[in-house]
Amino acid sequence: MQPVTEETIQPLKEQKQANSTTSLRTQIGLAFFAFILIGSNDGALGVLIPSIQAHYNVNKATVALLFLSATLGYLIAAFNSGLLVEKLGNRRFLILGVTAFLLSAVTLSLMPPFLVLLLILLPLGFGIAILDAGLNAYIAGFPRNTALLNYLHAFYGTGALLGPIIASTILAIGLGWNSVYVVWVAMSLLLLTGLVLAFKDRRATSGGGIKTEAKSNVLFTALRIRIVWIAALFLLFYVGTEVSLGSWSYSFLTEERHGSALVMGWVVSGYWAGLTLGRLTLARVAQRVGEKRLIQGCLAGIIVGILLVWLVPIGAVSAIGLCLVGFSLGPIYPTTIALMSKLVSSRLLPSAIGFLASLGSVGAALFPWLAGNLA
Repeated sequence: MQPVTEETIQPLKEQKQANSTTSLRTQIGLAFFAFILIGSNDGALGVLIPSIQAHYNVNKATVALLFLSATLGYLIAAFNSGLLVEKLGNRRFLILGVTAFLLSAVTLSLMPPFLVLLLILLPLGFGIAILDAGLNAYIAGFPRNTALLNYLHAFYGTGALLGPIIASTILAIGLGWNSVYVVWVAMSLLLLTGLVLAFKDRRATSGGGIKTEAKSNVLFTALRIRIVWIAALFLLFYVGTEVSLGSWSYSFLTEERHGSALVMGWVVSGYWAGLTLGRLTLARVAQRVGEKRLIQGCLAGIIVGILLVWLVPIGAVSAIGLCLVGFSLGPIYPTTIALMSKLVSSRLLPSAIGFLASLGSVGAALFPWLAGNLA
Protein backbone atom coordinates (compact mmCIF):
# COMPACT_ATOMS: atom_id res chain seq x y z
CA MET A 1 0.00 0.00 0.00
CA GLN A 2 1.41 3.39 -1.03
CA PRO A 3 2.14 5.62 2.00
CA VAL A 4 0.27 8.91 2.31
CA THR A 5 2.77 11.70 1.74
CA GLU A 6 2.68 15.38 0.85
CA GLU A 7 3.47 14.39 -2.75
CA THR A 8 0.34 12.21 -2.97
CA ILE A 9 -1.93 14.67 -1.16
CA GLN A 10 -0.91 17.77 -3.14
CA PRO A 11 -2.40 16.66 -6.51
CA LEU A 12 -5.68 15.88 -4.73
CA LYS A 13 -5.71 19.33 -3.14
CA GLU A 14 -5.02 20.97 -6.50
CA GLN A 15 -7.78 18.94 -8.18
CA LYS A 16 -10.25 19.86 -5.44
CA GLN A 17 -9.31 23.53 -5.73
CA ALA A 18 -9.67 23.41 -9.54
CA ASN A 19 -13.12 21.79 -9.24
CA SER A 20 -14.18 24.42 -6.70
CA THR A 21 -12.96 27.23 -8.98
CA THR A 22 -14.82 25.74 -11.97
CA SER A 23 -18.02 25.38 -9.94
CA LEU A 24 -17.72 28.96 -8.70
CA ARG A 25 -17.20 30.28 -12.22
CA THR A 26 -20.24 28.32 -13.41
CA GLN A 27 -22.39 29.86 -10.69
CA ILE A 28 -21.15 33.37 -11.47
CA GLY A 29 -21.84 32.67 -15.16
CA LEU A 30 -25.40 31.67 -14.28
CA ALA A 31 -25.80 34.91 -12.32
CA PHE A 32 -24.63 36.89 -15.36
CA PHE A 33 -27.02 34.96 -17.65
CA ALA A 34 -29.93 35.60 -15.26
CA PHE A 35 -29.26 39.34 -15.47
CA ILE A 36 -29.21 39.12 -19.29
CA LEU A 37 -32.71 37.61 -19.06
CA ILE A 38 -33.96 40.29 -16.64
CA GLY A 39 -32.45 43.07 -18.75
CA SER A 40 -33.90 41.66 -21.97
CA ASN A 41 -37.38 41.61 -20.44
CA ASP A 42 -37.09 45.16 -19.12
CA GLY A 43 -35.52 46.55 -22.29
CA ALA A 44 -38.10 44.98 -24.60
CA LEU A 45 -41.16 46.26 -22.75
CA GLY A 46 -40.81 49.82 -24.04
CA VAL A 47 -40.81 48.55 -27.63
CA LEU A 48 -43.80 46.28 -26.94
CA ILE A 49 -45.98 48.95 -25.30
CA PRO A 50 -47.42 50.41 -28.56
CA SER A 51 -48.29 46.90 -29.81
CA ILE A 52 -49.84 45.89 -26.49
CA GLN A 53 -51.76 49.17 -26.42
CA ALA A 54 -53.08 48.58 -29.93
CA HIS A 55 -53.91 44.91 -29.32
CA TYR A 56 -56.02 45.66 -26.23
CA ASN A 57 -57.25 49.06 -27.48
CA VAL A 58 -56.29 50.93 -24.30
CA ASN A 59 -54.75 54.37 -23.75
CA LYS A 60 -51.30 55.19 -22.40
CA ALA A 61 -52.52 55.74 -18.84
CA THR A 62 -54.15 52.30 -18.82
CA VAL A 63 -51.22 50.48 -20.38
CA ALA A 64 -48.96 52.16 -17.81
CA LEU A 65 -50.71 49.98 -15.21
CA LEU A 66 -48.41 47.22 -16.45
CA PHE A 67 -45.59 48.87 -14.52
CA LEU A 68 -47.64 49.09 -11.32
CA SER A 69 -48.73 45.45 -11.50
CA ALA A 70 -45.22 44.12 -12.03
CA THR A 71 -43.92 46.36 -9.26
CA LEU A 72 -46.46 45.04 -6.76
CA GLY A 73 -45.15 41.52 -7.33
CA TYR A 74 -41.61 42.86 -7.10
CA LEU A 75 -42.36 44.53 -3.75
CA ILE A 76 -43.88 41.37 -2.26
CA ALA A 77 -40.69 39.44 -2.99
CA ALA A 78 -38.20 42.20 -2.25
CA PHE A 79 -39.53 42.96 1.23
CA ASN A 80 -39.42 39.26 2.15
CA SER A 81 -36.17 38.28 0.42
CA GLY A 82 -34.10 38.08 3.61
CA LEU A 83 -36.65 35.85 5.35
CA LEU A 84 -37.05 33.64 2.27
CA VAL A 85 -33.29 33.18 1.91
CA GLU A 86 -33.02 32.09 5.56
CA LYS A 87 -35.82 29.54 5.14
CA LEU A 88 -35.03 28.23 1.64
CA GLY A 89 -31.32 28.84 1.16
CA ASN A 90 -29.85 30.64 -1.87
CA ARG A 91 -30.35 27.81 -4.35
CA ARG A 92 -34.04 27.09 -3.72
CA PHE A 93 -34.69 30.83 -3.35
CA LEU A 94 -33.34 31.46 -6.86
CA ILE A 95 -35.11 28.41 -8.31
CA LEU A 96 -38.39 29.81 -6.93
CA GLY A 97 -37.69 33.11 -8.70
CA VAL A 98 -36.90 31.68 -12.12
CA THR A 99 -39.90 29.30 -11.89
CA ALA A 100 -42.25 32.23 -11.22
CA PHE A 101 -40.72 34.10 -14.18
CA LEU A 102 -41.04 31.04 -16.45
CA LEU A 103 -44.71 30.41 -15.67
CA SER A 104 -45.53 34.09 -16.19
CA ALA A 105 -43.71 34.21 -19.53
CA VAL A 106 -45.61 31.11 -20.70
CA THR A 107 -48.95 32.79 -19.86
CA LEU A 108 -47.96 36.08 -21.54
CA SER A 109 -46.97 34.21 -24.71
CA LEU A 110 -50.62 33.08 -24.97
CA MET A 111 -51.87 36.71 -25.21
CA PRO A 112 -54.39 36.49 -22.33
CA PRO A 113 -57.15 39.06 -21.70
CA PHE A 114 -55.87 42.40 -20.41
CA LEU A 115 -57.03 41.77 -16.81
CA VAL A 116 -55.19 38.44 -16.80
CA LEU A 117 -52.19 40.20 -18.32
CA LEU A 118 -52.11 42.61 -15.39
CA LEU A 119 -52.50 39.80 -12.86
CA ILE A 120 -49.82 37.57 -14.38
CA LEU A 121 -47.31 40.41 -14.16
CA LEU A 122 -47.46 39.98 -10.36
CA PRO A 123 -45.56 36.65 -10.36
CA LEU A 124 -43.34 38.00 -13.14
CA GLY A 125 -42.28 40.90 -10.91
CA PHE A 126 -42.02 38.48 -7.97
CA GLY A 127 -39.57 36.28 -9.88
CA ILE A 128 -37.49 39.21 -11.09
CA ALA A 129 -37.20 40.58 -7.54
CA ILE A 130 -35.98 37.24 -6.22
CA LEU A 131 -33.32 36.95 -8.93
CA ASP A 132 -32.32 40.59 -8.46
CA ALA A 133 -31.96 40.56 -4.66
CA GLY A 134 -30.61 37.01 -4.46
CA LEU A 135 -27.89 37.40 -7.07
CA ASN A 136 -26.88 40.88 -5.90
CA ALA A 137 -26.41 39.53 -2.37
CA TYR A 138 -24.55 36.50 -3.71
CA ILE A 139 -22.06 38.57 -5.73
CA ALA A 140 -21.77 41.13 -2.92
CA GLY A 141 -20.40 38.33 -0.76
CA PHE A 142 -17.14 38.27 -2.76
CA PRO A 143 -14.04 40.35 -2.08
CA ARG A 144 -13.58 43.32 -4.44
CA ASN A 145 -17.28 43.17 -5.11
CA THR A 146 -17.61 46.68 -6.60
CA ALA A 147 -16.10 45.52 -9.90
CA LEU A 148 -18.00 42.20 -9.88
CA LEU A 149 -21.31 43.93 -9.18
CA ASN A 150 -20.66 46.39 -12.01
CA TYR A 151 -19.96 43.46 -14.31
CA LEU A 152 -23.14 41.73 -13.11
CA HIS A 153 -25.20 44.82 -13.92
CA ALA A 154 -23.31 45.21 -17.19
CA PHE A 155 -24.88 41.92 -18.20
CA TYR A 156 -28.25 43.42 -17.27
CA GLY A 157 -27.37 46.23 -19.66
CA THR A 158 -26.38 43.67 -22.29
CA GLY A 159 -29.80 42.07 -21.94
CA ALA A 160 -31.51 45.46 -22.03
CA LEU A 161 -29.52 46.20 -25.20
CA LEU A 162 -30.64 42.94 -26.80
CA GLY A 163 -34.27 43.25 -25.65
CA PRO A 164 -35.31 46.15 -27.93
CA ILE A 165 -33.41 44.59 -30.85
CA ILE A 166 -35.16 41.24 -30.37
CA ALA A 167 -38.56 42.87 -29.86
CA SER A 168 -38.34 45.33 -32.76
CA THR A 169 -37.03 42.60 -35.09
CA ILE A 170 -39.86 40.23 -34.15
CA LEU A 171 -42.42 43.00 -34.73
CA ALA A 172 -40.75 44.04 -38.00
CA ILE A 173 -41.08 40.54 -39.50
CA GLY A 174 -44.80 40.51 -38.69
CA LEU A 175 -44.95 38.34 -35.57
CA GLY A 176 -47.07 39.35 -32.59
CA TRP A 177 -45.73 40.94 -29.41
CA ASN A 178 -46.36 37.69 -27.56
CA SER A 179 -43.63 35.97 -29.60
CA VAL A 180 -41.06 37.89 -27.57
CA TYR A 181 -42.17 35.99 -24.47
CA VAL A 182 -41.56 32.69 -26.25
CA VAL A 183 -37.89 33.73 -26.36
CA TRP A 184 -37.98 34.49 -22.62
CA VAL A 185 -39.50 31.06 -21.98
CA ALA A 186 -36.57 29.37 -23.73
CA MET A 187 -34.01 31.49 -21.84
CA SER A 188 -35.64 30.91 -18.45
CA LEU A 189 -35.73 27.15 -19.08
CA LEU A 190 -31.97 27.21 -19.66
CA LEU A 191 -31.47 29.23 -16.48
CA LEU A 192 -33.68 26.92 -14.43
CA THR A 193 -31.74 23.88 -15.65
CA GLY A 194 -28.45 25.53 -14.75
CA LEU A 195 -29.62 26.51 -11.25
CA VAL A 196 -30.90 23.00 -10.54
CA LEU A 197 -27.74 21.25 -11.77
CA ALA A 198 -24.89 23.61 -10.93
CA PHE A 199 -25.85 26.18 -8.32
CA LYS A 200 -24.98 25.56 -4.69
CA ASP A 201 -25.68 27.48 -1.51
CA ARG A 202 -22.85 29.76 -0.50
CA ARG A 203 -22.44 31.57 2.79
CA ALA A 204 -21.62 35.28 2.38
CA THR A 205 -18.17 36.13 3.76
CA SER A 206 -18.03 39.91 3.45
CA GLY A 207 -19.92 42.71 5.13
CA GLY A 208 -19.45 44.74 8.23
CA GLY A 209 -21.74 46.92 10.21
CA ILE A 210 -23.83 46.00 13.18
CA LYS A 211 -23.91 42.56 14.74
CA THR A 212 -27.24 40.79 15.01
CA GLU A 213 -28.54 37.90 17.03
CA ALA A 214 -29.58 34.79 15.16
CA LYS A 215 -33.18 35.09 16.41
CA SER A 216 -33.73 38.73 15.38
CA ASN A 217 -35.92 39.55 12.40
CA VAL A 218 -33.52 40.39 9.58
CA LEU A 219 -35.85 42.81 7.80
CA PHE A 220 -36.73 44.85 10.89
CA THR A 221 -33.09 44.93 11.95
CA ALA A 222 -31.98 46.15 8.53
CA LEU A 223 -34.61 48.89 8.57
CA ARG A 224 -33.18 50.29 11.79
CA ILE A 225 -30.00 51.29 9.94
CA ARG A 226 -30.21 54.89 8.67
CA ILE A 227 -27.87 54.39 5.71
CA VAL A 228 -30.21 51.69 4.36
CA TRP A 229 -33.00 54.29 4.13
CA ILE A 230 -30.73 56.92 2.55
CA ALA A 231 -29.50 54.49 -0.10
CA ALA A 232 -33.04 53.22 -0.73
CA LEU A 233 -34.45 56.71 -1.32
CA PHE A 234 -31.55 57.50 -3.63
CA LEU A 235 -32.28 54.37 -5.69
CA LEU A 236 -35.98 55.26 -5.75
CA PHE A 237 -35.13 58.23 -7.99
CA TYR A 238 -32.30 56.47 -9.82
CA VAL A 239 -34.31 53.42 -10.92
CA GLY A 240 -37.34 55.57 -11.73
CA THR A 241 -35.21 57.65 -14.10
CA GLU A 242 -33.52 54.64 -15.68
CA VAL A 243 -36.74 52.70 -16.33
CA SER A 244 -38.73 55.75 -17.50
CA LEU A 245 -36.13 56.60 -20.13
CA GLY A 246 -35.80 53.00 -21.27
CA SER A 247 -39.55 52.40 -21.41
CA TRP A 248 -40.90 55.63 -22.96
CA SER A 249 -38.03 56.83 -25.18
CA TYR A 250 -39.18 54.58 -28.03
CA SER A 251 -42.74 55.95 -27.93
CA PHE A 252 -41.42 59.52 -27.65
CA LEU A 253 -39.01 59.15 -30.58
CA THR A 254 -41.53 57.43 -32.88
CA GLU A 255 -44.69 59.39 -32.02
CA GLU A 256 -43.41 62.84 -31.07
CA ARG A 257 -40.23 62.96 -33.17
CA HIS A 258 -41.72 60.77 -35.98
CA GLY A 259 -38.69 58.50 -36.23
CA SER A 260 -38.59 55.15 -38.02
CA ALA A 261 -39.84 52.33 -35.79
CA LEU A 262 -36.91 50.02 -36.55
CA VAL A 263 -34.27 52.77 -36.37
CA MET A 264 -35.67 54.15 -33.10
CA GLY A 265 -35.61 50.63 -31.67
CA TRP A 266 -31.87 50.64 -32.33
CA VAL A 267 -31.57 54.14 -30.80
CA VAL A 268 -33.15 52.88 -27.58
CA SER A 269 -30.75 49.94 -27.69
CA GLY A 270 -27.98 52.57 -27.78
CA TYR A 271 -29.24 53.80 -24.43
CA TRP A 272 -28.88 50.32 -22.95
CA ALA A 273 -25.54 49.91 -24.71
CA GLY A 274 -24.32 53.05 -22.94
CA LEU A 275 -25.55 51.61 -19.64
CA THR A 276 -23.52 48.45 -20.23
CA LEU A 277 -20.44 50.31 -21.43
CA GLY A 278 -20.52 52.58 -18.39
CA ARG A 279 -20.53 49.61 -16.04
CA LEU A 280 -17.72 47.87 -17.88
CA THR A 281 -15.42 50.86 -18.26
CA LEU A 282 -16.11 52.54 -14.91
CA ALA A 283 -16.14 49.36 -12.81
CA ARG A 284 -12.67 49.99 -11.38
CA VAL A 285 -12.69 53.79 -11.53
CA ALA A 286 -14.40 54.00 -8.13
CA GLN A 287 -11.36 52.39 -6.53
CA ARG A 288 -9.20 55.29 -7.76
CA VAL A 289 -11.47 58.34 -7.48
CA GLY A 290 -13.83 57.12 -4.79
CA GLU A 291 -17.49 56.11 -5.01
CA LYS A 292 -18.80 59.58 -4.10
CA ARG A 293 -16.90 61.42 -6.85
CA LEU A 294 -17.81 58.76 -9.39
CA ILE A 295 -21.51 59.10 -8.62
CA GLN A 296 -21.33 62.91 -8.74
CA GLY A 297 -19.66 62.80 -12.15
CA CYS A 298 -22.27 60.33 -13.40
CA LEU A 299 -25.12 62.58 -12.25
CA ALA A 300 -23.61 65.47 -14.21
CA GLY A 301 -23.40 63.26 -17.31
CA ILE A 302 -27.08 62.33 -16.94
CA ILE A 303 -28.13 65.99 -16.94
CA VAL A 304 -26.06 66.77 -20.05
CA GLY A 305 -27.48 63.76 -21.94
CA ILE A 306 -31.10 64.57 -21.12
CA LEU A 307 -30.61 68.19 -22.22
CA LEU A 308 -29.25 66.96 -25.57
CA VAL A 309 -32.36 64.83 -26.18
CA TRP A 310 -34.74 67.55 -24.98
CA LEU A 311 -33.27 70.62 -26.70
CA VAL A 312 -31.96 69.18 -30.01
CA PRO A 313 -34.76 67.39 -31.93
CA ILE A 314 -32.41 65.53 -34.28
CA GLY A 315 -32.31 61.73 -34.39
CA ALA A 316 -28.53 61.43 -34.29
CA VAL A 317 -28.23 63.86 -31.38
CA SER A 318 -30.99 62.02 -29.51
CA ALA A 319 -29.08 58.77 -29.99
CA ILE A 320 -25.89 60.35 -28.61
CA GLY A 321 -27.77 61.92 -25.72
CA LEU A 322 -29.49 58.67 -24.75
CA CYS A 323 -26.21 56.78 -24.96
CA LEU A 324 -24.55 59.37 -22.69
CA VAL A 325 -27.39 59.11 -20.18
CA GLY A 326 -27.11 55.32 -20.16
CA PHE A 327 -23.31 55.48 -19.80
CA SER A 328 -23.66 57.83 -16.82
CA LEU A 329 -26.46 55.87 -15.17
CA GLY A 330 -24.61 52.56 -15.49
CA PRO A 331 -22.30 52.40 -12.44
CA ILE A 332 -24.62 54.08 -9.92
CA TYR A 333 -26.78 51.12 -8.87
CA PRO A 334 -24.06 48.44 -8.50
CA THR A 335 -21.72 50.87 -6.74
CA THR A 336 -24.47 51.63 -4.22
CA ILE A 337 -25.03 47.89 -3.64
CA ALA A 338 -21.28 47.37 -3.17
CA LEU A 339 -21.23 50.12 -0.53
CA MET A 340 -24.06 48.42 1.35
CA SER A 341 -22.03 45.20 1.61
CA LYS A 342 -19.40 47.18 3.52
CA LEU A 343 -21.89 48.87 5.86
CA VAL A 344 -24.17 46.02 6.97
CA SER A 345 -23.51 42.46 8.11
CA SER A 346 -23.66 39.54 5.70
CA ARG A 347 -26.80 38.19 7.40
CA LEU A 348 -28.64 41.47 6.89
CA LEU A 349 -27.38 42.00 3.35
CA PRO A 350 -30.19 40.14 1.48
CA SER A 351 -32.83 42.10 3.43
CA ALA A 352 -31.00 45.41 2.96
CA ILE A 353 -30.57 44.80 -0.77
CA GLY A 354 -34.18 43.63 -1.00
CA PHE A 355 -35.36 46.86 0.60
CA LEU A 356 -33.15 48.94 -1.70
CA ALA A 357 -34.49 47.03 -4.67
CA SER A 358 -38.08 47.45 -3.45
CA LEU A 359 -37.77 51.22 -3.15
CA GLY A 360 -36.11 51.21 -6.56
CA SER A 361 -39.03 49.24 -7.92
CA VAL A 362 -41.44 51.85 -6.53
CA GLY A 363 -39.56 54.39 -8.64
CA ALA A 364 -39.65 51.97 -11.58
CA ALA A 365 -43.44 51.88 -11.35
CA LEU A 366 -44.20 55.43 -10.24
CA PHE A 367 -42.01 57.37 -12.68
CA PRO A 368 -43.09 55.54 -15.89
CA TRP A 369 -46.72 55.74 -14.73
CA LEU A 370 -46.38 59.49 -14.26
CA ALA A 371 -44.71 59.75 -17.66
CA GLY A 372 -47.56 57.85 -19.28
CA ASN A 373 -50.15 60.14 -17.72
CA LEU A 374 -48.18 63.24 -18.70
CA ALA A 375 -47.98 61.93 -22.26
